[in-house]
Amino acid sequence: MSELLTIDELMTEFSIQRRSVPAVRGVSLQVRKGKTLVILGESGSGKSVMLRSILNLKPPGARIAGSIKLAGEELLTKSPREMEQIRGNRIAMIFQDALSALDPLYRVGDQIAETIVAHRKVGRAEAKRQVADLLGKVGIPSPEERMRAFPHEMSGGMRQRAVIAMALSCRPDLLLADEPTTALDVTIQAQILRLFKDIQAEYGMSIVLVTHDIGVAAEMADDIAVMYAGKIVEYGRARQILSAPAHPYTVGLIEATPRRGQKGKLPAIPGQPPLITAMPEGCSFASRCPVARESCREGTPSFTRYGEAHEAACYLLEEEQPIAQ
Repeated sequence: MSELLTIDELMTEFSIQRRSVPAVRGVSLQVRKGKTLVILGESGSGKSVMLRSILNLKPPGARIAGSIKLAGEELLTKSPREMEQIRGNRIAMIFQDALSALDPLYRVGDQIAETIVAHRKVGRAEAKRQVADLLGKVGIPSPEERMRAFPHEMSGGMRQRAVIAMALSCRPDLLLADEPTTALDVTIQAQILRLFKDIQAEYGMSIVLVTHDIGVAAEMADDIAVMYAGKIVEYGRARQILSAPAHPYTVGLIEATPRRGQKGKLPAIPGQPPLITAMPEGCSFASRCPVARESCREGTPSFTRYGEAHEAACYLLEEEQPIAQ
């Protein structure tokens, strides 16, 4: 089996004012072994909620349904105790804000060592030795000294590296990364992305990376899933999607990305994504789509194959109509 993670018809609903409101609406996708899947889309599209759903992290009253299988093993039927053993061990997550992911009251080395002791059942002295190795591996200078630092004593880039070291401490099969470079300057961002690639080459792990940055997707992705209003609207190999996008939303995202030497104002997608509490009928992108027809507002399009390992949910594709790019 080439897929490490298989998600089928995933639904994540929140309880808002005594009614169920879907934030993730019927998502299906696969993550190949040793490959990187990038989830691409605007803020509010459901990317982070989907990532947390994989680990069954949800607020009180929320409901997760569908199927999430890790190496063929269903996760949604696991008990809380079983999921505790999977989190950080087989699946690790890097949250968006590195500072909030670290406890400000404890030294960085102690926090990483605690993860190792909890999951790998080694003594504290051995755990601290492994922490020093990990900090050195992720490019933190003088790791033995930095182990004794508190989070506020580190730069943003260094804190992010420490969070990555924590995620790698148990050598997980799957690494989930939620906007891991958003708060970093471009130089540090490039270093972190290079680090991800080096780690993947060494450990052979799969990565799911959430971003709204086309440049990050182009740099990192083997596969791309474009998400809008809680649904996947385009899915396939990164090279095909970035060179020949099939869905109007993907076209808009790519056209709004700055290019070297570009002059003038960038085209923007008009309007805003719909609120999860007020999803429209039909295609959720229809009100912002430059090629929408009346039929787009009446029903939900199904996926249409658009080349090898590439599909998109758009009525124009069903009708074999070209989408202007």
